[in-house]
Amino acid sequence: MKVLFLEHDHASPPGPVAERFAQRGYHVTEVVVVTLENFHSPNVEFTFPIPSEYDAIVVMGAPWGAWDDEKIGNWLEPEVQWLQEADAAGVPVLGICFGGQILARTHGGSVAPGPKTEIGWSTVMSDTPELAGRWFQFHYDSFVPPSDATLLAVNSAAPQAFALRKNLALQFHPEVTADTLHAWLVLGGQQEVEKDGQDPAVLLAHTKALDKESIARAHILVDYFIENYV
Repeated sequence: MKVLFLEHDHASPPGPVAERFAQRGYHVTEVVVVTLENFHSPNVEFTFPIPSEYDAIVVMGAPWGAWDDEKIGNWLEPEVQWLQEADAAGVPVLGICFGGQILARTHGGSVAPGPKTEIGWSTVMSDTPELAGRWFQFHYDSFVPPSDATLLAVNSAAPQAFALRKNLALQFHPEVTADTLHAWLVLGGQQEVEKDGQDPAVLLAHTKALDKESIARAHILVDYFIENYV
């Protein structure tokens, strides 16, 4: 069994999500769309792998908007087409944050700058136990699920998860650990956290304190995806 992780930038590793796929017997392949040297000029050309060569695909987050064709259009529209191909081929796709947003765009929903920035730990409400609870957020945009999708999770700020056929879209970040957050803070996230009225050092300490719990919950979420969508 093979799972492909599509990482849109060098600082969004799949962490415990990939770890759990490997523990479940999957061969993990990671590809990066915008490499470190192109981070500040992200409108690169990218050749997407053939989706049907994988048993599952995980589409990770990104610091750019899944609506921003002007800034990243060289690969954003091709990614929409690629996800349509994956859906037509029946390949299960798990979308995380940007990944969830582009799934919404791909399948007839929408994504746009949200009315409220969400940064930090928040409670997600869902009748699906594996999706409910405390998850890490770091996004400025939000999605409207496709009309034929099933909304699975919400919080007071935005839709948080939907399912459509073999696609599961998440707004939150199950993959985040303290190491991930530290990298984001160094890359400019510290200013965004401060702009949101928060203390980056406290947020990092909070995340570190939750690492053991959040990794275990990420594993449970991966199990849910494998058992219900793959």
